[in-house]
Amino acid sequence: MYSKEELFLAISTVIDPEVGFNLVEMGLIYDAECDDEGNAHVTMTLSTKACPMHQMIQQWVKESVEKMANIKEVVVDVVWEPVWNITMAEDNVKKALGGA
Repeated sequence: MYSKEELFLAISTVIDPEVGFNLVEMGLIYDAECDDEGNAHVTMTLSTKACPMHQMIQQWVKESVEKMANIKEVVVDVVWEPVWNITMAEDNVKKALGGA
């Protein structure tokens, strides 16, 4: 129904409140897929297991995909492997956060 790119575009509206960049450009969204019935699955991580916004960010990702037409169900899995690091972010994020 939706491509990975279309799902990533929807998720890119979610901004990490601590650093001000969206989750996609930070490299926190590992995968996203959607079947023909409108069931979406997002695999993501967070910059740290101790993230105080863990539940909120996961909910924001779910809601960003739910806004897409004909989406029935969204499952968001937070994984810790591979462990996120600054090299996974886009260049503009690396530069701003001092990781480039």
